[in-house]
Amino acid sequence: MISKKELVDSIEKTELEKVQGIKDIWEKYIYLNKDNVLIVGYKEEEVYDKPEVEEENIKNYYWYWELRDSQSWDVLFENHDKNFSFCESEMGGYTDQDRIEDVVGDIDEGEICKWSEKDWIEDISESIADEVLIWLATLKKGIL
Repeated sequence: MISKKELVDSIEKTELEKVQGIKDIWEKYIYLNKDNVLIVGYKEEEVYDKPEVEEENIKNYYWYWELRDSQSWDVLFENHDKNFSFCESEMGGYTDQDRIEDVVGDIDEGEICKWSEKDWIEDISESIADEVLIWLATLKKGIL
């Protein structure tokens, strides 16, 4: 079985890929063995209000992970609890990366989005690895 350190390294170093489609979903695929693949990704939460062009638009994202059968692609275990979330803000043509604070003033993310401060994969990789190792142990015991 894979060690926690190896799993954490794989979670952190495997590149995210944009999932085809119109939704903002990014995933990384980590083949743990010939039977199992771990999918770690994030997706934008559904928004039902259309933002105004000149107003700040906040996009909330949440991390999720799934253990799948690598042959059938059946989901064996999953965590879509939305415990680890982050957000981005946009205003006009400016995004967080453009230092939107310089345009609209200081932004306190705690006030504008459900903020977990777990936006980087390195912040949550050990938590993911712990849960995945439990899943793998459960599979090894034949309990599903």
